[in-house]
Amino acid sequence: MTILLKLFKALNANQQPGQLALSFVLGMILGLTPLFFAHTLLTLALIFILRINLSAVFVSFIGFTGFAYLLDPVFNQVGLWILHSSALEPLFTDLYNNAFWRLMHFNNTLVLGSVLVAYLLSVPAFFAFLAFVRSYRQHFLNWSKDLEVVKWLQRSSKVKFVAEAMK
Repeated sequence: MTILLKLFKALNANQQPGQLALSFVLGMILGLTPLFFAHTLLTLALIFILRINLSAVFVSFIGFTGFAYLLDPVFNQVGLWILHSSALEPLFTDLYNNAFWRLMHFNNTLVLGSVLVAYLLSVPAFFAFLAFVRSYRQHFLNWSKDLEVVKWLQRSSKVKFVAEAMK
């Protein structure tokens, strides 16, 4: 619950929409790809180097992890198609003979397919999340401020106590 409250606080704050969209995208990449492989280190490095919202990463990661199980057959087929491509066979043979690339597990159809799909989807997903954050701030945030329930909660001492505890 705390993570969701921090996410709504970030959505309502003056944090740049691009930072929030990038946070959602990095969480999506973590969620769509298998977690305990070397490509995860690249995504985690980006998460810790860039200035992004960790609660947005976590919420996106949880959401896309559940969605990834439904897409595993698609990821597997994409990886199988890439690995069985006759034009790429010499490349994959050379890469597999190198210990570094074997460590990357590119020969696993699920890993290759999910990483490829996740990184290809990251650019359109960034713009979709950017539009979502801007739309949320423009429409929903202004609409919710006018609700009587929200005004009542803002006057409540218990809500103020929770808000102070969140800081």
